Formats: sequence, structure tokens, C-alpha cells
Amino acid sequence: MKKAIIFTRCSSSGSLESRQDTTRQVEDLNHYADVNALTVVKVFQEHISGGKTNKERPLLQEAFSFSLENDIDVILISELSRLGRRCDEILESIKWLKDHHINCYFLKEQLSIFSPSGKENPYLTIMCAVLGTAAELERETIYYRLKSGRDKYVRDGGRLGKPKGSGIKTKDQMATEYKSILKNLRTGQSVRNTAKITGFSPSTVQKVKREFAL
Repeated sequence: MKKAIIFTRCSSSGSLESRQDTTRQVEDLNHYADVNALTVVKVFQEHISGGKTNKERPLLQEAFSFSLENDIDVILISELSRLGRRCDEILESIKWLKDHHINCYFLKEQLSIFSPSGKENPYLTIMCAVLGTAAELERETIYYRLKSGRDKYVRDGGRLGKPKGSGIKTKDQMATEYKSILKNLRTGQSVRNTAKITGFSPSTVQKVKREFAL
């Protein structure tokens, strides 16, 4: 079987919503891997703004290096915008993967760098340029809306920042946020293997195991 890694990205680093979205990405890509007889050897879950450059995304660089060092056949990504929101950054990443003959599959767009026979997709660069430009426009629109809403909130007397105690999670919230960890622990996976499969740190897995008495 061919070896694959999963790479996911969400814009926020700590909110429950972002973790839920990452979990959905992982589940969808794991399903794709199962259907296509791919062995997922590691999951990378990045929580960072899509506006960051490639050089400002250490986990993306780690995923690429891991793929090269471990002879990974394909990187699975839920959609093109998870690779980046700037067209030049996306094309730079695609070029690096091409040069090292590492395939990359985008689930939403159903695009890959190489076909199953190993031939390069001649339309990929064009599609990446079009979709990457659309992602840039989307990012600018989101930024404008957020800034406009924040400015109005402050003008109306609102205060920015997290409410006191907002960082404390309930057990139900943890069950939702760490669904993939619980699933693997309950099937008998070790802390180390669970961390490797889900992309969470061993300390986080250990915390969940202790909290749910597994």
C-alpha cells in the first residue's frame, strides 16, 4: 500500500470551533485514504492564519520534510486553501512537491499533482492559479468584514478579549474537541500511537486519557 500523510489547517489556534473543523478534515481524509487503499502514517494539524507565508508555517515545512525523509507517496489535504491563500505561495509549494515527486491530493477540488500512472497533471497549475486567486479574494473579504464588525463593536462600547474563565473546557467540550483521540484510545491504541495518528501531542492525549479514565 502507498504511504500517505494528512495535512489540515484551521485559522484559529485555540477555539473549540477550529478543533471541530480540523477533526472533520481528518475524518474525511481518513475515509478517502481507506477507500483508496492508502496507509496514513501521520496527521499534521496546523492552527494558524491562512495569510501566513510558507516560511511562517513551521508545521507545513515539517510535513514536507517528513514526506521527503519517509518516502511518503501522497499528502492528503481537504482543499486547496488549506495549503495557502496566496496564489504565489500555493504555486511555490506545488513546485517543491513536483520537484521531489511527492503527490498531493486536494479532496474538495478532486485535484492531484500526479495521476495514478505517475503522469503530471497538465491542468493543475492553471487550476491552482485560478483557485488560489479566488482564495486571496476570499481572505481579503473576510478581513474586511471582521475589521468592520470589530470596529462597530468597539464604537458601541464593547470590549475586546476573552471573558474571564473562557479557557476552561467542560467534559462535553473535551469529548467533542478530542473525538479522534477518544476513538483511538477506546480501540486500545497506546498514547504514543494515538498521538501519531491524530496529530495531537502525547501530553494532550495523556490528559484526555486521564480525564476520561481510559
